[in-house]
Amino acid sequence: MGDKYPNLNKSKKNSVRLAILLAVFSSLGPFTIDTYLPAFPQMMRYFGTTASMIQVSLTACMIGMSIGMLVMGSISDIHGRRKPLLISMIIYLVSSFACVFAPNIEVLIALRFIQGFAASAGVVISRAIVSDLYSGIELTKFFSLLMMFTNLAPLLAPLAGSAVLAFSLWTGVFLFLGVLGILLTSLTAWRLTETLPAEKRVPNNVREFFSNFTILMKDRTFLGYTLMQGFIFVGVFAYISGSPFVYQKIYGISPQLYSLLFSLNGISLILGSQFVKKMAGKIAEQQIVLIGLAVAFISGTAVMLIVFIQGPLYVLVIALFMFVGSTGIISSASFTLAMERQGHIAGSASALLGVSPTLLGAIFGPLVGIAGENSAMPFGSIIFCSCLVAVLIYFVLIKNAIKAKSIKSQIHS
Repeated sequence: MGDKYPNLNKSKKNSVRLAILLAVFSSLGPFTIDTYLPAFPQMMRYFGTTASMIQVSLTACMIGMSIGMLVMGSISDIHGRRKPLLISMIIYLVSSFACVFAPNIEVLIALRFIQGFAASAGVVISRAIVSDLYSGIELTKFFSLLMMFTNLAPLLAPLAGSAVLAFSLWTGVFLFLGVLGILLTSLTAWRLTETLPAEKRVPNNVREFFSNFTILMKDRTFLGYTLMQGFIFVGVFAYISGSPFVYQKIYGISPQLYSLLFSLNGISLILGSQFVKKMAGKIAEQQIVLIGLAVAFISGTAVMLIVFIQGPLYVLVIALFMFVGSTGIISSASFTLAMERQGHIAGSASALLGVSPTLLGAIFGPLVGIAGENSAMPFGSIIFCSCLVAVLIYFVLIKNAIKAKSIKSQIHS
């Protein structure tokens, strides 16, 4: 493997370098979403629109990312990982610069859709590359390492956005993303080599495209992990879309302090993924997922209660810190469990795992603003309900599917 793919091998010497390289691409999603969050109030004034319409631009990006994941994941199974990624990065940088010149909110929404579609390739293909190279416990450990670096993005993105806003208008944020697109295009062209050999690729036909997704959706365990991750991230996206208004409008903090508080959750995500890395091989991945779900449910309940009684800011920050950290635990451990036995359709599997959180977040995220920018009740309710549904999915789909497989194997033995 090392000789065949000199830049992508499994040696310990290069594992950190590989994780950083792939994390740059995987971080494109969080950067595309999080960097312009501190600019929401400014953009609302600039375009003369409402908070809900500004949140629609976020929704459009998420929908574009969701559709893009399905398309780009399958295309990467057909044509390999490198070529689709390169084309997508070129589209990303062009759409980012185009956002700067958006004449109205409607055009910006359309451009954000394109930008999200292109960004999806970085997220889904980087994870497919990991599955190409690793399996079993090694996949869990490497993916946790990858997530440790990837989770720096939510910490750095709002800080970068706030720093840009300190000396420019909201357009500076999209200039920054355009420059990031240039960097990623260069890395794809000169640093990334192919990891999916031609003989392992799937046929290029429409029937095979839909067949792959049918196979995955019939796997109850895979479906369970996909939906569980999706609904737990509904709460995350509710936090992402609602926190600028909850923190700045209700609690009256500055954009700079908001960026700092938001960035704390990057630390929480890192701690969550590192917990998985430390526990991998010591306790079963199923137990790690259960720990993450328990933390999510407790902290999600706390968030709902705090916003309902209008509790102090520091208590809300602590509860959200724990909630976001739990998602780092759940996503890292469940990725390995979901990707087991997916083999040559890893791109399609990675796409479904990625599209579920993004699509569900896009659907439920705007509900955060349903009561107006001065109410946090939908914010707390959605976070709590997302945790509750995720727990139910685990016990109804995943645990029952595992029991059924265990009984079947005992009968055959």
